[in-house]
Amino acid sequence: MIKSHSPCMVQHNLKMENALKLALNTASLTRTGHSGGGCINQGEAYITDNGTVFVKSNKKSKARLMFDGEFEGLSAIAATNTVAVPKPIKVLDNPDGGACLVMEFLEMKGLRRFSQQLGDSLAKLHLHNESLRNVKDSGYVKEFGFHTTTCCGYIPHENSWKDDWVSFFAQNRLDYQFKLLEKEKGDREANELWSRLQIVLPTFFKDLEIKPSLLHGDLWSGNAAETKTNPVIFDPATFYGHHEYDLAIAGMFGGFNRSFYDAYHKLIPRAPGFENRHKLYQLFHYLNHWNHFGSGYRGSCISTMKSLLK
Repeated sequence: MIKSHSPCMVQHNLKMENALKLALNTASLTRTGHSGGGCINQGEAYITDNGTVFVKSNKKSKARLMFDGEFEGLSAIAATNTVAVPKPIKVLDNPDGGACLVMEFLEMKGLRRFSQQLGDSLAKLHLHNESLRNVKDSGYVKEFGFHTTTCCGYIPHENSWKDDWVSFFAQNRLDYQFKLLEKEKGDREANELWSRLQIVLPTFFKDLEIKPSLLHGDLWSGNAAETKTNPVIFDPATFYGHHEYDLAIAGMFGGFNRSFYDAYHKLIPRAPGFENRHKLYQLFHYLNHWNHFGSGYRGSCISTMKSLLK
């Protein structure tokens, strides 16, 4: 790790911080000491003339695509007034490559006290689009997809619009991931299982009317927290899809308690066949993790497909 006193790091920070000052129209830009980051991005909080902001940065060449999508996703979720997200402020290019996303700084901690409220708020987010259906000029969305590219991790979503959810999920989500696997790694068993699963995919949605819901898209416990007053979700991979999709990764890594699920299902009860569709939606995330992080997720992909084909 390069220490902060490295001349190269100081020069890099000065160039980026000057770009931030110009973009945010602030003379002062002072680090608060609050920093964060995960497997994909790094983050830093700054005090400006206009308040405190949080800046996510990434040096990859396609970082601008990722952050532009995140900006649009946060904006779309915020516009529903159902669940709190950090307000996005600006996306800008990094002078040394990559890009950064500037957003509202929120003092957050792990989700505990407001788990039930988050379950209720997430259900309201998922119901919001349908509530606009018969309202003139409401912005109701009748198809599945999103108006721009969003990313789950650093892999772009294929968000082109489709009027049928099963086709959208099969082609724009699962098949897209399998094609990435084939291109980068290749796995005969995975491809054979996917060819069989494609044929029976519609049976998991039999007699189910699926309406487009605005989704967070990557709601694992690391992308949810709480302030002193309410729950917050962030780092979205937003698109319009089946509401059950958001519960898949929520259940993969733990972190959401019973009160979260009870509150959610009080507003949106489980439909018949939920358990198998839950596995199906988790398959996407296992594939996405395989494509991001390697073959440690291969076993989960294979076992999930075998389970669905029984």
